[in-house]
Amino acid sequence: MCEELYSSMETMWLLRQTRSLLIVPVFKCLVDICLVISLLVFVESVYMNIVVVYVKLLKRKPEKTYKWEAMQEDIEQGGQNFPMVLVQIPMYNEREVFQLSIGAACRLIWPLDRLIVQVLDDSTDPTIMEMVSMECAQWASKGINIKCERRENRNGYKAGALKQGMRHSYVKHCNYIAIFDADFQPEPDYLQRTVPFLIHNPELALVQARWKFVNASKCLMTRMQEMSLNYHFMAEQESGSTRHAFFGFNGTAGVWRLAAMEEAGGWKDRTTVEDMDLAVRVGLHGWKFVFVNDITVKSELPSQFKAFRFQQHRWSCGPANLFRKMTMEIIHNKRVMIWKKLYVIYSFFFVRKIIVHFFTFFFYCVILPTSVFFSEVNIPTWSTIYLPFMITLFNAIATPRSFYLVVFWVLFENVMAMHRTKGTFIGLLEGGRVNEWVVTEKLGDALETKLLPQVKKPRNGILERVNTKEMMVGIYILCCACYDFAYGNTLLYIYLSMQALAFIICGVGFVGT
Repeated sequence: MCEELYSSMETMWLLRQTRSLLIVPVFKCLVDICLVISLLVFVESVYMNIVVVYVKLLKRKPEKTYKWEAMQEDIEQGGQNFPMVLVQIPMYNEREVFQLSIGAACRLIWPLDRLIVQVLDDSTDPTIMEMVSMECAQWASKGINIKCERRENRNGYKAGALKQGMRHSYVKHCNYIAIFDADFQPEPDYLQRTVPFLIHNPELALVQARWKFVNASKCLMTRMQEMSLNYHFMAEQESGSTRHAFFGFNGTAGVWRLAAMEEAGGWKDRTTVEDMDLAVRVGLHGWKFVFVNDITVKSELPSQFKAFRFQQHRWSCGPANLFRKMTMEIIHNKRVMIWKKLYVIYSFFFVRKIIVHFFTFFFYCVILPTSVFFSEVNIPTWSTIYLPFMITLFNAIATPRSFYLVVFWVLFENVMAMHRTKGTFIGLLEGGRVNEWVVTEKLGDALETKLLPQVKKPRNGILERVNTKEMMVGIYILCCACYDFAYGNTLLYIYLSMQALAFIICGVGFVGT
């Protein structure tokens, strides 16, 4: 009996020693690392917003920074003084939206003999292929120079389609290329407002417009996406354009100078972010980009949680993988100043595309909940309240109408940070899903306008809708909240309970449409 008691006491002593000498110091170290990263993220956020305030106060619109003059049709030459513009629309089985995008592109105001609309149809559904062909033929009968191009395989996905589209002989006669994804609908005056920047400023390679969301009010999830993307354009794109004349091409709603694209090597399909890949390579050749906030292009947000998760995986995995592939190329580049290389590596990639995802998930969803079991570890209030409050405020300002949803946005962003972290890991390590490309499902206006017969899909059962990862994290955080409520002396359990609920709601699939 005494031996058992002694053995039990010895085990308890070893556990306490292990906790005090190993587990607690390791946890403190992790907390310190998170605190340093939180400062880096905060400083980056403040920097971007200072630039935005500077732009707003001094009214430094692109039209004042760069030369811009409206194009005038020559009476004698007609539209011959206008440059040739190619409009590319890559699509894949886009039943619900192909009419909208093709129609919007064909309605662009530009001399008909100076405009080519190129539909890059990778569809595999024969019915949709026939529909796209009929739509193109209909616009061709109205005098639009429209081409429907198809290829034998989908190698390289979107990048492969764009690359193949550039090989056609008529592309060589074009000066500029406008790109719109299948759910994007530019206004008729889009080319009239963007192309003059490229014509009058030979140093410019890209004019990027802002996205406007036609279904932002569809559900709470689309409202959350609107808040995040509005901040992306307001802060990241605006500050990059103003301060460095560089930012990531959004893959759509932009106009490129063909000469700049060719100089940088054109489209490459080595990652799932061919748009960012091209932008970085063109930027490293010394070309400048301009973001025009006042020009908007209507688009659609994914309203289904599964589609949104796939999209976020691609948007986080691709940049991380590109960072892995291009870091040394950026360092050894001789065409740009060291400050621009530092900006691209540190701000553009490392902070915004890599560590922000790790920090958001590990600190707010792992470290903070786990801290309830370590009373001897003190996490300062500035890192859990003040800095997050300021960063959240910066984000909320970009979408004033959704300010009252800011708490829901924070909780939802923390949930999505888990998927972004996983995608970033896969991209950095070139894991199995590094080149996975799942086309984001689009609903278009099929439900409202009934342009096409609605395709009804079978409803998923409850078990099929359950997302295991979200459920596991949600249950863990809920356990931490219960422990803190019972034994803690702070109000941390309030946040933990809400965050756990957010994970569980996403886990059972009750989010989106």
